[in-house]
Amino acid sequence: MKTVDQWLEEYGESHQNPTNKLIHWFCVPLITFCVIGLFWYLSPLFAIAFMGFALFFYVRLSLKLALAMMVMVVIMLGCVLELQRMGSGVLLWTTLSIFVISWVFQFIGHHIEGKKPSFLKDVQFLLIGPLWVICFLFRRLGIRY
Repeated sequence: MKTVDQWLEEYGESHQNPTNKLIHWFCVPLITFCVIGLFWYLSPLFAIAFMGFALFFYVRLSLKLALAMMVMVVIMLGCVLELQRMGSGVLLWTTLSIFVISWVFQFIGHHIEGKKPSFLKDVQFLLIGPLWVICFLFRRLGIRY
């Protein structure tokens, strides 16, 4: 299994352009939120299973990063539950709209970068994207992971 540094280095190869990076810093967390919301809309049990699988993947890479991801997921799940409280249609259409718009921007970013998204090479990079954002925050705060 690759180390967290190997995953991040490989992910970073297609995320060098400042505009693409900026797009990803906003859109990756939004997409993560939307995936949780859409899975929750389909089945809370499915969403919980998916979040558990993702957190297991992160724990294998770094306990500190997994804990940070868990905090992020709990906050996102709280927002999902608030949207659901407003109505299941609100949850569905809000997350679906943000999901589509965020992916459009992601592909614009990769067009600017001139490189294909990493997940086209390995689907596991869909889990690395949110970790890449958390690692950026850790580095900015001087936290070792």
